[in-house]
Amino acid sequence: MLTARRSPGGHVPLACVAVTSIKKESAMNTRLIALASAAALAVGSITGCSTTSRPPADTPAQKRQSVDAAVDAALAQLYAQDPAARELVAKSRATLVFPSIVTAGFVVGGSYGEGALRVGGQTAGYYKTAAGSVGLLAGAESKSMFILFMTDEALAKFRSSNGWTVGADASVAMMRTGATAAIDSATAQQSVIGYVLVKGGLMANLSLEGTRVTPLDI
Repeated sequence: MLTARRSPGGHVPLACVAVTSIKKESAMNTRLIALASAAALAVGSITGCSTTSRPPADTPAQKRQSVDAAVDAALAQLYAQDPAARELVAKSRATLVFPSIVTAGFVVGGSYGEGALRVGGQTAGYYKTAAGSVGLLAGAESKSMFILFMTDEALAKFRSSNGWTVGADASVAMMRTGATAAIDSATAQQSVIGYVLVKGGLMANLSLEGTRVTPLDI
């Protein structure tokens, strides 16, 4: 240990004072660094932060592939639930499929979903929907929605719009659960037909009024 010797006059030399000051400052800095490290560890343990990097988000190509796979699965479920739907889809000019519309609650605009427009069995574009209809929001938490454009005019109007709303831009005739062939024939004459499928089957007496569809850029 270094000791500061006093001069004959009783004063400590300036060099010794400087050394002592530096040692005190170094010790203080060490304590501050230790405190900062401890604080960082504490915050990390509370917030769940870690140095592990998050997995990268899906690329646009991966997201398109995911949506297409979900659309295929949703159509298969629709055909299993109502075999007559296969014929109507085949007759349509295009079919807009939203495999999963998730409901956030009983509020306007509380549900959202992403899907694709199929023309001739091939994807012709990707879309998103926000449902503003109480009828669509109520009930099950997740639904599959299918909109069939039965005429060239109805399809052209949809594809030329940057935002298409049921009720304002077109009326959608909803298919009912267990519809007979006669009812199917009458409904097929409408320009736009809709299905909503939930885990328990097709939903009857449902309105899509206010449901808005816009292009999805992926």
